[in-house]
Amino acid sequence: MEGLALPVAQSQSQQLPFPRPKLSAIPAGTAYGFVSLKRHRGSGFRFRTCLCSQAQAQAQAQAQGVPLPEQVTVTDPDNSVSGDSIRQRFLNFYASRGHKVLPSASLVPDDPTVLLTIAGMLQFKPIFLGKIPRQVPCAATAQRCIRTNDIHNVGLTARHQTFFEMLGNFSFGHYFKKQAILWAWELSTAEFGLPPDRLWISVYEDDDEAFQLWSHEVGVPVERIKRLGEEDNFWTSGVTGPCGPCSEIYYDFYPERGYVDADLNDDTRFIEFYNLVFMQYNKKDDGSLEPLKQKNIDTGLGLERMARILQKVPNNYETDLIFPIIEKASKLANVSYGIADDQTKRNLKIIGDHMRAIVFLISDGVVPSNVGRGYVVRRLIRRVVRTGRLLGINGDGRGDLEGAFLPMIAEKVVELSTHIDADVKNKAPRIFEELKREELRFVQTLERGEKLLEEKLSDALSSAERNGTVPCLAGEDVFLLYDTYGYPMEITKEVAEERGVSIDMDGFDIEMEKQRRQSQAAHNTVKLAIENGENIAENVPDTEFIGYDRLHCKAMIESLTVNGNPVPQVSEGSNVEVLLNKTPFYAESGGQIGDHGFLYISEGENQLKAVVEILDVQKSFGNIFVHKGTVQKGVVEVGKEVKAAVDVKLRQRAKVHHTATHLLQAALKKVIGQETSQAGSLVAFDRLRFDFNFHRPLRDSELAEIEKLINGWIEDATLLQTKVMPLVDAKSAGAIAMFGEKYGEE
Repeated sequence: MEGLALPVAQSQSQQLPFPRPKLSAIPAGTAYGFVSLKRHRGSGFRFRTCLCSQAQAQAQAQAQGVPLPEQVTVTDPDNSVSGDSIRQRFLNFYASRGHKVLPSASLVPDDPTVLLTIAGMLQFKPIFLGKIPRQVPCAATAQRCIRTNDIHNVGLTARHQTFFEMLGNFSFGHYFKKQAILWAWELSTAEFGLPPDRLWISVYEDDDEAFQLWSHEVGVPVERIKRLGEEDNFWTSGVTGPCGPCSEIYYDFYPERGYVDADLNDDTRFIEFYNLVFMQYNKKDDGSLEPLKQKNIDTGLGLERMARILQKVPNNYETDLIFPIIEKASKLANVSYGIADDQTKRNLKIIGDHMRAIVFLISDGVVPSNVGRGYVVRRLIRRVVRTGRLLGINGDGRGDLEGAFLPMIAEKVVELSTHIDADVKNKAPRIFEELKREELRFVQTLERGEKLLEEKLSDALSSAERNGTVPCLAGEDVFLLYDTYGYPMEITKEVAEERGVSIDMDGFDIEMEKQRRQSQAAHNTVKLAIENGENIAENVPDTEFIGYDRLHCKAMIESLTVNGNPVPQVSEGSNVEVLLNKTPFYAESGGQIGDHGFLYISEGENQLKAVVEILDVQKSFGNIFVHKGTVQKGVVEVGKEVKAAVDVKLRQRAKVHHTATHLLQAALKKVIGQETSQAGSLVAFDRLRFDFNFHRPLRDSELAEIEKLINGWIEDATLLQTKVMPLVDAKSAGAIAMFGEKYGEE
């Protein structure tokens, strides 16, 4: 018999080594599913259960004449192991141990070496480099991350995702290896209740200290501690810079397989869920390692991976963090995930994963385009649209064939976003509008792809007829359709076969591999190279900035550099970088360029000995102001007193343009809506530039209204005041956190 509809306990349907309830012990609160008995080899049968909805089970049972028990409900998952709960328990655990809980940084990093935030440690990179002082001794975060280098594995493996949350605890010279290991074990076994005998450990092959800590301090049997090589267990930030060994904790789904020949890279048995990086060395240009003066801890625990373990589901996608999105897509496609074939399940997983990435990227200000971050989100959107069409979703999935289905699924992502980023709900209207516009635009692109495919098939058939060969569509053409026109390879293959044309899969795979290598090479590392000026920074204190109140002052020359190298003095005609103990010069930040002016060195009462014209000021190594200019007269020496004077007229022009950017943003939000957001700016002496996100060009009437508002506010001559207050109070008072800006506690 096949397809007998029965109520089944949820844990029965999962192919995991967890205890399964006896049928007589199934509680009243059960999920419905199908039980299938199929004849196997010999006289045996294969038993299989698949979850489905109660309505589907009732329909199947009615067709087979099988009664279902009455008033059966689906039990809620254990709230203590929900994704939101796991996140909060992690943060609470480390908060109770002296860590400052900090918010997730944006997916758009303040770092030119990476397109997107790909690791939890990225926001702390300047601290690890010693460029800025630590604000707290240790911290804990739940960081939103994006990685697309393994996009081809999404839905195929149990663990690959483009969007994920990395829970991390960080120490900035406060505690090190022993404490990090002890707390990681306590969190895993005591807080989350993982059985100790299911946990395996990896350490770097030469890290005897970590091995001893795990075996002697924690008590992990040496048979479950694996020494791995540099490729697996030594973290480097780049060719040079901070680095160190790491240690990872793995969960064993099948401990009954024993210790012999156990391979931690076996995804069917193990999952690595917690990585501890012991940042203890600096890698020099010659490849040698020197101990860091301040040893740091950088860890990452994958939220979705821990949810998979605690919720006892077979993959990350079926956790409560992603599965509700899959269910929404299933409903629109009119398919049941529980009884779907593997390809359909994979397509649903792709939608569940990609939609999270898309919504949070757009929320953080990334707009679909053909370059940079915009291309990342556009590619993800197109992949979801293609996948939805493969599943049979037409239009909006609700009968409107001219509509869009992405906003429908995005509604569920927004609903689940509360504890990840509460601001997403405020931006939901803009997100939905962007998704609708991008999807409908891409549908037209797909239609153009269909026309191109028809042309390529006709060419292949004509060529084969002329040459007496078997018609075949070139791999390069298949890839062109896939990459440029977003045309699914599966549809290309199906349509080609209907016309009697094969496709060159080897050629297609070669083109795909080229693209993957380029993507991985471009976006898979966080660079933390230490610059030449590190030694200078160690000997020079932070610069005292007095430029809000005064535009001239006396100061001492702390250091002089030429081409990045320290020198004791600089002569007339040379370019120089001057470091002072205090300064009235504003250093470039927040889009505003640095002040111009002069440094005067006097001899006696009124005799000028040297003059330096300052043409740029930058911040380096945290709060050290670097005055860049040219020696116009005399010789400048370290240790001499100077009179630093800002060009008053240029500073006033910069102030005018700085204030104007705020007025412009306020007017934009008033005229075209609060959903618009700043995406960059330039405040110069002669002009300002303001970049903002909006889905269409401004109309002439809107430009006129914005101009009228700004001029009206200027004519009001409102008194401008500068106030310093806690960041929370500033936001409560209506202050807007500007794009790309980093703010301290005040």
